[in-house]
Amino acid sequence: MADTMRFRLLPESSPLGWTPYAWLVYLSFFLVYAYATNGPSAWILDGLAVAAFLVLYFRCFWVCGARLLPYVFGIVAIGLITSTRNPGASCFFIYAAAFLGEVGRPSVGARWMLVILAIIGVHTWAFNLPPTFWVPAAVISVLVGGSNIHFCEMRRKDRALIKEHERAEQFAKMAERERIARDMHDLLGHTLSVIVLKSELASKLADRDPKRAAAEIRDVENISRNALAEVRRAIHGYRGERLLDELMSARKTLAAASVDLTEDIAPCALGADEDRALALGLREAVTNVVRHSQASQCRISLKAEHGAVRLTVEDDGVGGELVEGAGLAGMRVRLAEVDGVVERDGQRGTRLILRVPERPAAAPEPVVLS
Repeated sequence: MADTMRFRLLPESSPLGWTPYAWLVYLSFFLVYAYATNGPSAWILDGLAVAAFLVLYFRCFWVCGARLLPYVFGIVAIGLITSTRNPGASCFFIYAAAFLGEVGRPSVGARWMLVILAIIGVHTWAFNLPPTFWVPAAVISVLVGGSNIHFCEMRRKDRALIKEHERAEQFAKMAERERIARDMHDLLGHTLSVIVLKSELASKLADRDPKRAAAEIRDVENISRNALAEVRRAIHGYRGERLLDELMSARKTLAAASVDLTEDIAPCALGADEDRALALGLREAVTNVVRHSQASQCRISLKAEHGAVRLTVEDDGVGGELVEGAGLAGMRVRLAEVDGVVERDGQRGTRLILRVPERPAAAPEPVVLS
């Protein structure tokens, strides 16, 4: 509580540190002139001017934009009032110009700089002030104000870049979370469906065919071990799904679900990313056949046509235009990452078509399916 009540001259988040206090050294020009040229009666007025300046000066560090202008021109007013008897008052114009960088964009700061220079010129002409006043008031104000306008704009750009970088990091984290969610769905959704299917089959066979039931349980054990190995690879970033392996897995999965499979597989040249995308797409498609289609037959075809590789998975199940779940939505995202597309037709059963670009035969390390 005591800390929140503590009085602060500068914002706690100010990046300037102690430098605003060091900048007050330029007040020495005003104070030296006051001591050398004025008598004791004028020192009181000069002291009041300095006190008013300090209030405005420190307040300028708390505001920005158009709200800063009243304080800037308050400092200019102090310079106008004291300059007729103290040439050192030129320092007040320099301080005022130094804050113009925080008023707005460089063009805005430059316009207000011209206003201050015009005030200095008119005031010098009206009161016939000596060069010891107007030369430093005009020249140093331009140098200090111009440099601060430039550096403030650089700080604004740096802050914008930092915010953009933070926003990009946030988007990257969101994309990574979505990728992990898709990967976990692809890894475990299919495998757990097969485990449930085989476990139910083993339960039904336990009484009338114990040997086959035991075989199904051993398959469940092997599938579980493979799933554990895949999860470990995914955690370490060594995902290695291949379409050929997924085709073999699809045969076993559909056979366990008593779905007859027809294959039409032609040799195709695929890049590693395209191969993985199709492999995961096939896994999701077969999982949907087993889970939702109530199909008795499934056909899988793979062929190259017009510079693309087309994978088709179709069944004779219930079909229909269903709301897409996370699996199909993730499939579309994954195919889009390799410039591929997904098409679904549910009029007669379900037909799922996945297309990806075919890698030219001369490309390095093609993955060839046969």
